[in-house]
Amino acid sequence: MSKFTKEMVDYYADKLLIGLTLEENEMVLKEFDIIEDSMNLIANMPGIENVEPMTHCLDDFTYELRSDDDSCSGTSIEELLKNCDSYEDREVSVPKVVG
Repeated sequence: MSKFTKEMVDYYADKLLIGLTLEENEMVLKEFDIIEDSMNLIANMPGIENVEPMTHCLDDFTYELRSDDDSCSGTSIEELLKNCDSYEDREVSVPKVVG
């Protein structure tokens, strides 16, 4: 893989419509060097090709689902509408916000 250059960073910054100062460009290049070093370190670990990819960051997490329970009656619509300033039938009236 080729190294990132100042010109490449400027090109992609222009594509993303962000202007980078010289200092910001240098900072991005340093960060890419750190990322590339980290990727090379990982790629060169012995036996890394034998590691299975994870499907989730918490593969050992067990899910315990509760059983469905319909004994909860909830709150009636009439009780909920008591909290509204204005309503008609079962619809809440709100101020118009779009012209």
